[in-house]
Amino acid sequence: MFHSVPRRPICEIGANTIRLRQSSRSFRRTEQQDREPSTPWIGRGLGLLLSWLQRAGVGAAEAAGPAAPRRKGLLSIFADHCSFVTGQRLRRACQIGELYSNLYSERTRRTLVGNIWRRFQSKHAPNGKLLAALAGVFMWESEKIQDEEMARCGIELQALEAAKRLSSSPGLTLGKDETGWEIVVEKKDFKVWKRPIPNSHLYEYRVLGSYGDVTPRQFFNVQLDTEYRKKWDALVIKLEVVDRDVNTGSEIVHWATHFPYPMYSRDYVYVRRYDVDVNNNLMTLISRAVLHPRVPESQDFVRVHSYQSKMVIRPHTSFDENGFDYLLIYSDDPQTVFPRYCVSWMVSSGLPDFLDKLHAAALRAKNLEVGIQDYVEVLKSNKTNRQSSQERLTGENPHTGGSGQIYA
Repeated sequence: MFHSVPRRPICEIGANTIRLRQSSRSFRRTEQQDREPSTPWIGRGLGLLLSWLQRAGVGAAEAAGPAAPRRKGLLSIFADHCSFVTGQRLRRACQIGELYSNLYSERTRRTLVGNIWRRFQSKHAPNGKLLAALAGVFMWESEKIQDEEMARCGIELQALEAAKRLSSSPGLTLGKDETGWEIVVEKKDFKVWKRPIPNSHLYEYRVLGSYGDVTPRQFFNVQLDTEYRKKWDALVIKLEVVDRDVNTGSEIVHWATHFPYPMYSRDYVYVRRYDVDVNNNLMTLISRAVLHPRVPESQDFVRVHSYQSKMVIRPHTSFDENGFDYLLIYSDDPQTVFPRYCVSWMVSSGLPDFLDKLHAAALRAKNLEVGIQDYVEVLKSNKTNRQSSQERLTGENPHTGGSGQIYA
């Protein structure tokens, strides 16, 4: 009933096209080599290995003597076989790459590769970390701030309430309290405590503060807006977001800052995640130092590898009305040779100065003197987009859904 149609081999389809593409690639590669030298160390190493095997095989055949038949050695045959198989695999990989580049956009391809990598990482965690270190890939699944850690910050409200009750008595310190907190700064708008970190020469600091002249939204946005901080913080040398996780909204930030003379400038690479819990009337911001392949250590700065900051904000009424309480827990290792009491003095004096600058910057934003990004609206947009799996596959930047420059 149906006429039989002869089936053409798959390898014959587009043979001329493949040859033309290969010739154009070789021409482009020749032009690039004329402009600047390239170092394809993987291909060169593989070629050296195959040529060595071939020479070893020929040498083994010649060592057999003239009486022996002229035949290739086993090593030479193995090298020829590897060369053929490797060429076939490379051609297949190039064809697959061409196919996916025609079918999907660049963002979709990146998201697809990221999903495959996360699946591989979850099944082979130890091997995945090793491969990530060699390939220069950041391990989001293991380094990101988890949902449980964000929820655990809400429990810090209990410490906030306890600290408020203790601070209601004038002159009361926590130095002899079972928690080990010792008050070091007491000002009108906030108090600062410290306690030693177990098995370390460092201190952990806690700040309990309250402001009644700015809104929680303004205070929250001022801390997150990296461009605005470059204007109100004169100590900043460099501050930029270098990577983002579209699934959780986490960001990798590179921050370089001046330190008091005669100390060298320090730089931090940390992951940060922020959230607004409307049901519990909370704002949470967590930062923690990480290693990222895009930001290697530089001779210009001293890298701080131990850093952690947690802040919980609770409005008195709502996010857009003046008045809120906040709890900040902070610790870092500035990698200095100064004694412990010197480092403690620098932090105890520098932390209140930073909070005063932060408060003043929030007031300028409130008075419409500057425009800052509204991260609360960005979070709402991101949560809406993540609910649709179709939009997640598009691989859009999590900060493209929110409004741009607004007056918060």
